Amino acid sequence: MTEVWRNWSGSERARPVLVRRPASTAEAAAAVAEAAGRGLRVKAVGSGHSFSGAAVAPGVQLRLDAMDRLCSVDAQRRLVTVEAGMPLWRLSPLLASHGLAMEIMGDIDRQTVSGAVSTGTHGSGLRFGGIATQIRALRMVLADGSVVSCSADERPELFRAARVGIGALGVVTEVTLQCVDRFALHARDTAMPVREVLDRIDELTEDNDHFEFFWFPHSDVALTRRFARLPGSTALKPIGPAARRLDRAVSDLGFEGLCRLGTAVPALVPPIARFAARAMSTREWTDLSPKVFASPRDVRFHEGEFAIPREHAVDALREIKRWIDSTGERVSFPLEVRFAAADDIWLSTAHGRETCYIAFHQYHRMPYRRYFQACEDILGSYGGRPHWGKMHTLDAESLRPRYERFDEFVAQRDALDPSGVFANSYLDRVLGLAPDAVPVTRDLLRNPA
Repeated sequence: MTEVWRNWSGSERARPVLVRRPASTAEAAAAVAEAAGRGLRVKAVGSGHSFSGAAVAPGVQLRLDAMDRLCSVDAQRRLVTVEAGMPLWRLSPLLASHGLAMEIMGDIDRQTVSGAVSTGTHGSGLRFGGIATQIRALRMVLADGSVVSCSADERPELFRAARVGIGALGVVTEVTLQCVDRFALHARDTAMPVREVLDRIDELTEDNDHFEFFWFPHSDVALTRRFARLPGSTALKPIGPAARRLDRAVSDLGFEGLCRLGTAVPALVPPIARFAARAMSTREWTDLSPKVFASPRDVRFHEGEFAIPREHAVDALREIKRWIDSTGERVSFPLEVRFAAADDIWLSTAHGRETCYIAFHQYHRMPYRRYFQACEDILGSYGGRPHWGKMHTLDAESLRPRYERFDEFVAQRDALDPSGVFANSYLDRVLGLAPDAVPVTRDLLRNPA
């Protein structure tokens, strides 16, 4: 019997029928063909950092950790091809050794390349799209075990869909990324009154290369983060090892202890949140981009995130704040607010519009469902699109009107995988059943929390 698989937060669990660890595209194709021949569904899994059920394997689980090689580097064109199981934290130093970097990253780098792009992972910066906008080609295994490549010139319809494919179209085995010259970031963390941040939100997003902020809803203070892009030859002034260790001790171990205290005595959550907000440090440093974009997250939490049109950011945030104040809901983690450029990827949350991302979190030991549902309802009223790798309750009927190309994506899925080889209960819900598929009713061992 296989072991129980859990995602990072513990919100999803499964016991797959079979586990396969392919070391090449050919082995991945053989595993898919085997699963299809036995009538089993198959899902690839990377680091398990998604909060949603997107990677839950009801039948055969493909663990891609052995497919983590750097395949090729074209330094002149800045094109890099990597295997799908390459984790972002390992990719960044490899790129740097060739004088290259990813144009944009999220604030966590534990994901694999394929997991990050398949779920629409993004960073923050109004002039930059999500990580998937950097893709120039994909190699994939389809439901019949065949191997195909796609790009803007080769199978372009598949390429338009598969850059954010949620694992529904096939198993991605190689990704070709358009990189940029290695660069540094000057980072500035500043505590500001929330009222000032909201009043200046357009200025702050437009005048900085990258801008985001964190807001504990029980507090009137936000931590703003501003990054300026600098040449890779810039003299670096990184956070020193001792300061990093102190940060980890205070922000992770200390915050973990405060969250545990708030779980035991819920009435303490608001004052703890206000204390945490006031304790957020103001500082500046300069380092290579991957070391600034991404930071450790050791305190476990549940997370949802919705993408809304940028122009509705302030109204939506104020509405969430009103709901928390009126209900007395106790929220231990901050709201995280980021921004991104519009893109043309069919199921990208930024498709066709400049986007504000509002992420809501709760400590993993505390109740979260009522708060998350309220955020989903409020952000949904502004046309909010859920991050595919984070928690939400929406289904195909409610998602279809939020994506102009939703039906075209589903048509690609129906043509490539009519029997639902790559489906699971999450994909059945958010995309609808494939035409010849049988719904899965028991592919999860749900965490009762």
